[in-house]
Amino acid sequence: MRVVAIPRFGGPEVLEIIERHVPEPGDGEVRIRVAAATVNPTDIALRSGHHASRFADVQPPYVPGMELAGTVDAAGAGVDLRAGERVMAIVSPRSPGGGAQAEYVVVPADSVARVPEGMGLAEAATLPMNGLTVRRALDLLALPPGASLAVTGAAGAVGGYTIQLAAEEGLRVVADAKPEDEELVRRLGADVVVPRGPGVADAIRRAVPEGVDALVDAALIGPPALPAVRDGGHLAAVRPFQGETERGITITLVMVVEYLRNGGALARLVELAADGRLTLRVADTIPVERVAEAHRRFEKGGVRGRLVLTF
Repeated sequence: MRVVAIPRFGGPEVLEIIERHVPEPGDGEVRIRVAAATVNPTDIALRSGHHASRFADVQPPYVPGMELAGTVDAAGAGVDLRAGERVMAIVSPRSPGGGAQAEYVVVPADSVARVPEGMGLAEAATLPMNGLTVRRALDLLALPPGASLAVTGAAGAVGGYTIQLAAEEGLRVVADAKPEDEELVRRLGADVVVPRGPGVADAIRRAVPEGVDALVDAALIGPPALPAVRDGGHLAAVRPFQGETERGITITLVMVVEYLRNGGALARLVELAADGRLTLRVADTIPVERVAEAHRRFEKGGVRGRLVLTF
């Protein structure tokens, strides 16, 4: 089978397509024939070496990718999924077989959710990692209905899901956007939209003078985002926070790997997407042989939705 391989750290040019044996599922596992797998920031970080310390005990070549969609090819004992069923899944590149960007991937059954009729597999592949990241963030924040939540990087995949899931929970959402993204962010459900940029914390404070109860920092702003949060509030960071907190604000690192086997949460996200309450956004589909092109486009910036590799 074909897999995307990172034999060494570097730029997009290091990416290769190599052949590996098709893996076999064990008890409680599912083998998926992958149709689509997304390119995410974590893949860029892996390829460039920013995650080198996390992979010190993993032998290269590394197989990137954390979310996929396809059809069940085989299942081990104790699994109620049948061959041919359409599914999506989340997987860690640190797993024995590597990540999602391969023709066949074996995952635990509780990392999988069925894809309903009417939902394309490319669209479905955009949900597991980013959707579960947001689900984990909101679970950690545990805000009551009516609380205020700011979102940076609101036009991106994590930002967009944060807006929509927060709105589902009755939160008042303040989101940032460039002028060209303002309509999108409002359509996703933001109550207030402020300009994206260096002054975003001040803009959020003008919208909510007392400071928001919590902030999901999908734009990786870090300490400069803290002034937007009220004293004793909460900031959810999707990457390690580089700096110190202030005014009693709690900083929480959101680790999607903690929800790798939360099939119930993933199934609930699927229900919301099927009902039109979560928007699955595909920026483009790209044959896996052009994975280096996908990385270059992603790093150039300005991608709205996810670039999806097809097999």
